[in-house]
Amino acid sequence: MALRIIIVGAGIAGLCAAIALRQAGHEVEILEKSKFATEVGAALALTPNGARVLSRLNFSFSNARACKVAVWNTLLGDSLHKVASIDLSQAEHKFGAAVWAVHRVDLHTELLRLATSETIGTGGSAGVATTNGINGAEASSTTKPVVLRLSAQVVSASAEGEVLLADGSRHTADLIVAADGLHSVLREIVVGEEGKAPEASGHSAFRFLIETEVMRQDRELAAMLEKKGDGASILIDQKETVAERHMMWYPCRNGKTQNVVGIHPTRKEDVGEGETEDMKASMLKEFGHFYPQIVRTIDKSSHIKCWPLYIHAPLPTWHKDRIVLIGDAAHPMLPFGGQGSNQAMEDAGALGYLFQGVADPKDIPKRLSLFEQVRKNRASRVQVLSKVRVGREKEVEEELRLYADPPGSGVPTTPMQRTGHDYGFDVFQKCAAVMQENGLQQH
Repeated sequence: MALRIIIVGAGIAGLCAAIALRQAGHEVEILEKSKFATEVGAALALTPNGARVLSRLNFSFSNARACKVAVWNTLLGDSLHKVASIDLSQAEHKFGAAVWAVHRVDLHTELLRLATSETIGTGGSAGVATTNGINGAEASSTTKPVVLRLSAQVVSASAEGEVLLADGSRHTADLIVAADGLHSVLREIVVGEEGKAPEASGHSAFRFLIETEVMRQDRELAAMLEKKGDGASILIDQKETVAERHMMWYPCRNGKTQNVVGIHPTRKEDVGEGETEDMKASMLKEFGHFYPQIVRTIDKSSHIKCWPLYIHAPLPTWHKDRIVLIGDAAHPMLPFGGQGSNQAMEDAGALGYLFQGVADPKDIPKRLSLFEQVRKNRASRVQVLSKVRVGREKEVEEELRLYADPPGSGVPTTPMQRTGHDYGFDVFQKCAAVMQENGLQQH
């Protein structure tokens, strides 16, 4: 008998969890507060730990127009001189899956297709062998499509399995998955007053997209594209030794669009999110000493968006009775390391694995306890690492040790160790190990 599961939020975390739990044989309904189940924003990196989960969900990287990232270069912002390079061409062999760059809208569209289609067909391969679980296509062949309810704003819930909507209606389920993001309304129900208020990081992020063809039609920008080379690049400010200032740049949409994100000390113009010409002017001042064609690219861009970054401490717990937090509701992260969405995917993979074949609601508290064993320390380490860019891991070493798994084991303190820690983690193997430790087997 299938469990009835309500997921609050139709973002990346909510859709991934819905697909995974659908594959696990359950009846899933998503309650989404907006009128349209759409994603906004720019692009993101799909690292092997997240791509592995997407492949299990039969995600089509081709449908999502994802770009495979074969190299990650570190360049000086003022000259584009290469100072370091990470070869990712063998990521499938080394980590079990490739590294990809994908636009959020394309990612969301493909996830929505998988959640609501009559059957979940095969997707694009990420070079991942299916291990320690049921293949997604086989598991999903007889399950019902996910029910997506729009304009369904959840305003409260009880830990016993009931949600209250803004229209006054109440809905019950065996399990409630809170995937309602950074400003989660359900987080307080789980953690009460134990959750700490976020702290300002002192940094902000801006992002914009620019079409590759627009750059190629400009002789100087076309030359810069050639100079930069393929793959992803981080452009660092070598002259800045105190504050953090750098840019991330990689293609998406089959290489037709360039995605640029810049981290910089917060300026007064950054207070509050928005898209204005004033923000473009602010960014031109902030990065005006970078390579001339970088400055020119900012000037030619449109719809620059900027927002302040906040530090969120790991939560003491992620579940209470029949409510569980996932994604940004559980572990909001800074952009350093690009792991926010990938950790949400790991959450989804773990839920799908641990709830495979679970039919008795009485088993839910135990399974959620196992979920925390699989995910909490792992995601908390990544959350702590997200406070510092690659190369500054030693700055958070002591805090990382609080979440070592098992206690007393090593934590990443170098860029190479961090890459292995983030990319090489197999959430399905971890699930299998935790179940075995608790004398359980997947149904």
